[in-house]
Amino acid sequence: MDVIRILFAIILPPLGVFLQVGLGLHFWLNILLTILGYVPGIIHAIWVVVKK
Repeated sequence: MDVIRILFAIILPPLGVFLQVGLGLHFWLNILLTILGYVPGIIHAIWVVVKK
């Protein structure tokens, strides 16, 4: 399941974070990072998925 989350984190970062933690702080932070720049959103999403 982690492989699927990592793929979602690369393709659509907020979805990968949502699948891992739900509608929490990390989800909204990832949306903000993705809006500010796609790469920071990917980095944060992968970090969240791998960390937990």
